[in-house]
Amino acid sequence: MLRNLHVKNLALIDEAEVDFTSGLNILTGETGAGKSIVIGSINLALGEKISKEMLRGGDEPSLVELIFDVPSAQTRKQLEQMGITTEEDCLIMSRRIAGGRSVARINAESVPVSKMREVASLLIDIHGQHEHQSLLKKKKHLEILDDYAKEELDGPKEKLREAFVRYQSVKKELSELSEDEASRRRELSLLEYEVDEIEAAALCPGEDARLEADFTRMSNGRKIMEALGAAQEMTSSMTDGASERIGRALRELSGVEAFDDALRGLTGQLSEVDNLLNDFNRELADYMEDAEFDGETFAKTQDRLNELNRLKAKYGDSIEQILEECAQKRQEIQKLQNFDEYHAKLTRDLEAARQKVRKLSEKVSAIRKQSAGKLTGQVQNALVDLNFLDVQFSMEFLQLSDYTANGFDEAEFMISTNPGEPLKSLGKVASGGELSRIMLAIKTVLAENDKIGTLIFDEIDAGISGRTAQAVSEKMDVIGKSHQIICITHLPQIAAMADSHYLIEKAVVGQNTISKIRRLKEEEEIAELARMLGGVKITDTVYESAREMKILAQNSKNS
Repeated sequence: MLRNLHVKNLALIDEAEVDFTSGLNILTGETGAGKSIVIGSINLALGEKISKEMLRGGDEPSLVELIFDVPSAQTRKQLEQMGITTEEDCLIMSRRIAGGRSVARINAESVPVSKMREVASLLIDIHGQHEHQSLLKKKKHLEILDDYAKEELDGPKEKLREAFVRYQSVKKELSELSEDEASRRRELSLLEYEVDEIEAAALCPGEDARLEADFTRMSNGRKIMEALGAAQEMTSSMTDGASERIGRALRELSGVEAFDDALRGLTGQLSEVDNLLNDFNRELADYMEDAEFDGETFAKTQDRLNELNRLKAKYGDSIEQILEECAQKRQEIQKLQNFDEYHAKLTRDLEAARQKVRKLSEKVSAIRKQSAGKLTGQVQNALVDLNFLDVQFSMEFLQLSDYTANGFDEAEFMISTNPGEPLKSLGKVASGGELSRIMLAIKTVLAENDKIGTLIFDEIDAGISGRTAQAVSEKMDVIGKSHQIICITHLPQIAAMADSHYLIEKAVVGQNTISKIRRLKEEEEIAELARMLGGVKITDTVYESAREMKILAQNSKNS
């Protein structure tokens, strides 16, 4: 159940907070008062796309926060499987928008917007103003059925999707397999040439890095030798070199260390320096002796690097990639050399994949047809409650010419609203008001099946009036006994059934127009019903009619 809605700095709403109740919550107000903003803000918190029209100017961020009570142990278990835990059976969902960016949170933890939508699907179902028009599309009918039967269908449909992906993959590979002998021979010849070229190079992983290092060293040999010579001159035992100077210093200290014990430590330190420098000079000399430039070795290194770089340009950015490419080309050669055998294997694989898709499609279709009977029966009963007095409602199945990831079913709801009339598709029979009632019936059945706690109806009363409006109000009251209903309406018949009635109204504060929402007391409810019933002027007669409508609605609820 949606317990609380908090909206700040969104469209015409400066800041508003609403505590909803269980049962039937009705929202009314003048046209343009901001009723759609309330539903829009709830949608926003549940992960829907942000509309620029909803955002206000200025630097202050927009915020929408929803607090849900989650008493259902089954729903809490499903949330836990998503990694969401409730605190004292309470869940908080919020979305903050600032600078064109939004941050979505569940229980103060940041989550992707996709997770918000996934969680929302367990808690709330929103029927928009024009959603009933989707019933004119056959594709929607199958989605509704699959949603109704998802507990039984989810496993088989997932297996069907996997089998279909495999089927399409094999089908594509078989269709792309060239059957032209001359083309196959040209392709085989090219592949064999490329594999021979790579194998002839006798590539070794890591060889290119080692050769690059050798090439860099050899190509800079002159600079290296000049630097080594200068270092040797500065540090060797030649005249005025570091080694010569340290040797003289060491001899001077050795001659006086006997006169002061403290000098022995200094002499020892200098002796270590002298030894280290002598070792350095010997290693330097050895390096210079071995570092003679070999033109032949340099040329071979350069040629080998050129060869490797040429192969990289053709087959991959590294030796490892070239070797992988070579392995793949060997497999292609094997396929082409054994084309008939490979073609026959693919043909067998395709038939096996097709048979698997067929069996899974048949299984999914059987579940759908069995579930369709239950669904249409429940919807038909709900339609009777909604003033379809002699209605027949069923689902017709056709089989597509080919398989899809969703099977081979094409399904369509069929309806007859008058005695003796044959069943026809919804688009040929139902008016806008009838479509609204049919969608209400379907939503009622789906919500009961899914155990969704909260249903929101945004102007479900489109295109209905009179006795039909009364039937819709009574149906929503019945639903409200097992679900929380939040309904925006223009019809007094529906508003009179409210367990809690909220008024949305505009007011001018300073230089700005803002929308406010508040729960009405009993006399205020009657005044609002009178406004909905009356015209420009609300007379005493209209007011008394509103009071009578409220009393009759309450009597109906109590009975």
